[in-house]
Formats: sequence, C-alpha cells, structure tokens
Amino acid sequence: MSNQIEKVDVLIIGAGLAGIGGACQLRRQCPNHSFMILESRETSGGTWDLFRYPGFRSDSDMYTYSYGFKPWKDKSTIAEGHKILSYIREAAAEYDVERHIRYQHKVIGANWSTREKRWLVTAERSDTGEHVTVSCMFMFNCCGYYDYEQGYTPEFTGSDEFTGQLFHAQHWPEDLDYRGKRVVVIGSGATAVTLVPAMAGETSSLVMLQRTPTYIANVPGEDPMGLKLRKWLPNSWIFRLIRWKKVMFQIYVYRLSRKKPKALKKFLLGQVKQALGPDYDVATHFTPPYNPWDQRLCAVPDGDMFEVIRKGRAEVVTDHVDSFNAEGIQLKSGRQLDADIVVLATGLNLKFAGGIVHSIDDKEIDITEHFIYRGMMFSDLPNLAFTVGYTNSSWTLKTDLTSNYVCRLLKKMERGNYATVTPSLNGDVEEVPLLDFDAGYVMRARDQMPKNGDRLPWKNYQNYIRDFMGLRIAGLNDTELEFR
Repeated sequence: MSNQIEKVDVLIIGAGLAGIGGACQLRRQCPNHSFMILESRETSGGTWDLFRYPGFRSDSDMYTYSYGFKPWKDKSTIAEGHKILSYIREAAAEYDVERHIRYQHKVIGANWSTREKRWLVTAERSDTGEHVTVSCMFMFNCCGYYDYEQGYTPEFTGSDEFTGQLFHAQHWPEDLDYRGKRVVVIGSGATAVTLVPAMAGETSSLVMLQRTPTYIANVPGEDPMGLKLRKWLPNSWIFRLIRWKKVMFQIYVYRLSRKKPKALKKFLLGQVKQALGPDYDVATHFTPPYNPWDQRLCAVPDGDMFEVIRKGRAEVVTDHVDSFNAEGIQLKSGRQLDADIVVLATGLNLKFAGGIVHSIDDKEIDITEHFIYRGMMFSDLPNLAFTVGYTNSSWTLKTDLTSNYVCRLLKKMERGNYATVTPSLNGDVEEVPLLDFDAGYVMRARDQMPKNGDRLPWKNYQNYIRDFMGLRIAGLNDTELEFR
C-alpha cells in the first residue's frame, strides 16, 4: 500500500467516451479545478478500444452520439469503431486531457470522509499490484454500466464437445482467420447484425442463429440533409442543424412507438420487405413478438445486412439451440448447423458504477438502496455523480448533459464556498423501474440498479428535451439539493 495520497478537486473514473467527454468539459468550464482520470485498462477509448470484432460500429447516428462541443466531421452517419476511437482521442488531445490519465488503475473502493469532506478512493494497479489512494472533493463515475471483463454467455449443452472455435464477440481472438470457414453467429442484436455483413464476403457459409428477431431499421450511410448543406454551410453549422433534427426525430419515433406501435411496426417491416423481396419470410425472421422500442432498435447503414442475405452470402435461422456436438449445433427443430467457428453475440453483463464498493466513514453502503437524483446522483451521497445514457436515444446526449451539470455544480460550490452538495429526499417518492426496457441485459441486472422515483427530481426520464431543460437551463436552487 502506497502511503502517499494524491489530492485533486475532481476524480473521474473511466477514460472512455463519457470520461474523456467529462474531462474536456472540465477543461472548458472549470479550468481552475484540478482533476485526474483513473482508467483500469492500458489505453483510452473504453468500449471503442475494447471491442475488436469485424465491422464494429456505432448503433446510433454520430450527430447525436458525438460530443455537443466537438462537431462530427466525417460523412458517415453510422461510423466504424476506429473512427469513433480516433474522435475520442482527438478530443482528449485538443483539451490536453491525456496527461491527467492514470492507466492500469482499477478503482475498487470509495470512502466518504465526513470529517475531511472528501472522497478517499482506492485503486489497484494492474501492473504492480500496488494499492494507491486518491483524495478528491468530487467524484465523477464515468464507467458506464456493463462489465468489460466478461460478456453474457448462456450455458449450452454439449458446448465442450464442439471441436471448432467457440467464443464471445466481446473477446474476439486477434489471430482469428475465418476465410473459407463455416461460421455461425448466435444472436440478433447490434453485434450480430454488424458481424454478418462484415464477414459474409469471406466465409464459405454464414448463419445468424436467433431465438427471437429484432426490429432493424434501414438508415442511410450519409445524412441526405448533410450532403446538400455541405455546399453552402460550414461543418459546425451543419452539425448543429442535423444534431437537433436527429434529436427531434428520435423523440418522435419513440413517442410513435408508445402511442401507435402498429404504425411504426408496419413501417419498419415494410422496409425489410422492400429490401429482401416479396418471397422472403419476413414474418418468421424479422418480426419480433414485441412492439418497437420495447427493446432497442438495430440500425443497418444502407441496408448492408439485407444485401448479403439477398445475395445468398448469409442466412438467418430462427430456432432454439438444443445442444452442441462435435460438428456444430443441433437445433430443436432437428436441423443441424455444421460450423468451424461459432461466435456468441449474446449480449452484455451489467456492472453498475463499475462494481465499486462505496462507504461512508468506513461503513459500507448499498447503492441500490439509494434513489437517483436527475438520473446522475445518489440520494444522501455527497459530491458524487455518475453517467448513464439513454436507452431510446444516443448515449452521449445524456452524458453530455451530465458533464455540463457537474460543471455547474462545481462552479456554484466555488462561488458560495460550499464544501458539499447532496441530493436529499423531501416528501414521499414511489419506486419505479430505473430502465423501462425489456432488453435481456437490463432484465438480468435490475437488482443491481439504484432506485428510481415516480416524480422529479427522482425520476430518470428517457427524454432529451426534458433533461435539457432540467439539467442545462434550469437553476440549481432545487429544494432537494443541499449545498453546505
């Protein structure tokens, strides 16, 4: 254990999209505040450096997935992972963030000292095994909410009998050669619909095996409005205009899914039928048993997934795995899928707030017993914020608002010479689910989530306009937010 305790004003946990964005906002709005970023991995970029599977790309448009303070200049609306990673690191370089990052520092515990009015944060260095402590006035958790160490892997009978390669897409082998191989991708979400068109040109056969279809939206690879405006306007103007257009369209589509789900369902399935032709069995392979946005929509740029299916380079099979065998997969329908490689695109495991053990004056607390304040702070926990993005829109829209709000809090604390800011319940609050979403990774981890209330400021709304008004424009004089 190192005896030296470093002190900073703000400690950011995580150097991914949200963490780098938060640090850039600090540099922009609170230049007098010292800060540090602790990152468990060896490099920055988070998700966009972790995943290495073919075709890895965003499943949200980049005009809303990028930072509000840094225009997305690339023409692609749905961008490849390496472009997003370069964009994040470019932002870090522009705001001189890199020198504040401590890599291979995994935060394992955070203790609030009432006497010192500071967080004492313990991290384990993966390179030396040493434990180090950082003291901070404000802790900003930007870990996201899924487990970087292990993807969700269902148990399949006989999987140990399979003589080919079997692995989760989250842990893609660096030396994998799938050229001329028989490949089965198990899953129907964003990872699967990305892998299929990326691999289809080089495999001898490619099957996407799914239990249940997912709604898939065919979107243009480049925004048509952007193509026209580039002749007349600078990039910064184009970015603002298209960003707000996308925001409003996302809100419209989500409201349509709640009020007129049949109409949206008809439109989405109509796109698929148009792309695959009248003879394709859309009812079996692309018609989910739930309404749009009960689970997340998948986006495919310029219909690339439909193109490889139409050309016979890939096949969608809707069935259940009965068991694995030496040659491949036996389905419950009786069909055998022979394979050399089986990729599990079966989803994520959630790990809320990085799995950090929180305590107050050395007494451990359970964050699931605390209510969320404005989707970003915990009741009765001082000087602490965390980032959770939207499930029905781009993640970064909310993390941008959260970072900006944290900067507003810090500036008010500085002006008023306040030592703490703490959300505190005042009045009755009924508990409702934090994420009103039926995706498997959410359903599996609801017991890990903090409490969500039925009224402001304790209700986490999935609505950017409402959050923009509350976090960006409204004052900081909330009666349930105590400055001391």
